[in-house]
Amino acid sequence: MTGPALVQLVDCEDVAWFRDGAEGARGAAAALGRRIGLGERRTAELVLAVTELATNLTKHAVDGSLLLRVLRDDTTAGVEVVVVDTGPGMADVPAALQDGMSTLGTLGIGLGAIDRLADSLHIHSRPGLGTVQLARFWPRPVPPRVAGEPSVGGITRPISGEEVCGDAWAARTDTGAARRDIGVPAPPTPADRVTDAYPSAAAPDWAALTGMRRPAVRTRTAVARNSDRNTAPNSMPNTSLRAERTGRPAPVRASVAGPGPGVLVMSCDGLGHGPMAAAAAQAAVRAFRTGTARTPEQAMEQVHRALRGTRGAAVAIARLEPDGRLLFCGVGNITAALVTRTSRTTLLSHPGITGHQMHQLRTYEHHVPADAVLVMHSDGLSDRWKHTDLADLLHHPPALIATALMRQTGTRRDDASAVIAKAPR
Repeated sequence: MTGPALVQLVDCEDVAWFRDGAEGARGAAAALGRRIGLGERRTAELVLAVTELATNLTKHAVDGSLLLRVLRDDTTAGVEVVVVDTGPGMADVPAALQDGMSTLGTLGIGLGAIDRLADSLHIHSRPGLGTVQLARFWPRPVPPRVAGEPSVGGITRPISGEEVCGDAWAARTDTGAARRDIGVPAPPTPADRVTDAYPSAAAPDWAALTGMRRPAVRTRTAVARNSDRNTAPNSMPNTSLRAERTGRPAPVRASVAGPGPGVLVMSCDGLGHGPMAAAAAQAAVRAFRTGTARTPEQAMEQVHRALRGTRGAAVAIARLEPDGRLLFCGVGNITAALVTRTSRTTLLSHPGITGHQMHQLRTYEHHVPADAVLVMHSDGLSDRWKHTDLADLLHHPPALIATALMRQTGTRRDDASAVIAKAPR
């Protein structure tokens, strides 16, 4: 969404991850393009690009995955393709984008042709570490309101063996009046379920999307797992406030939103994993999106009420102000930090389980440097990363930064999610 002093935001729905060759990804991309009305020619271009990217993963990458997701605003829907691997990487990305650089055995169209087919293509690669690619396909002509880069982006990935994810993220603008929601959407109507990746037991209609039978989802009991660190309300292994360089002003208590438009961002980790954790995440995102709260503390209270009767969740909510301030309130084991090229300042959360037990809520105010990004992620990612790990990523779109961070620090032994936000200035 664009407008006076507002950043661009679009809905984002993770649809499906692919790890086993190009066939499944190609079929799903074709079905997805038709379902959202991308158009016959544009869908064919999407399928061609997805096939090339998936084939490259199969032939040359190590531990590669491809994610299809839907982007949309009120009037337009498009497809985003996220490709991530831990392969050999590219020593020279600009050279790889030149025509004639296609690797032997692929379709031969090369990254340069994919760059021309896509409305935007972003690539980050480090030799020996791997590559992250992000390509977007909108209907032609591209509506001006979705042509720019969203300033909030995230990614979710379920634990190995599960079809639904108990982690979620969401964001919305707040002007004190009209508001725009983004992130993982509210539960769909039957008519649009095929493009929904909302983390709940009611997952996408896989057969309708791909033409293949969807594996049955295993149900689990609603008993909290002792191994889940969110259940440890008296310990905060990664919620202490710290900075990697001295001289930064300490946070102050705050509870009043600024006069200008702000962006509210939430990261949620439903207790455990599987359908019951996903149901908790669903309730949290619905409450966040439909609530009227203007401050993180008020939004947390609304989410807390909505999660009663569920497993509960760790939740962190931030508000980014156009004047360079950040308001933050966190409960449970969500890692949150302000990151620049030279520093990482971890934001203070408090022990508890949203929906079950919370101590007195506190909202802290921080100053956001001009070149900083807000990082929030679940404990499906290790918090043992440094600002240097993101230093050469900060100029990329938030969704690419989140994907790169997940590739580097994520584990498949738990649901994982990360969300990145850039200040609205």
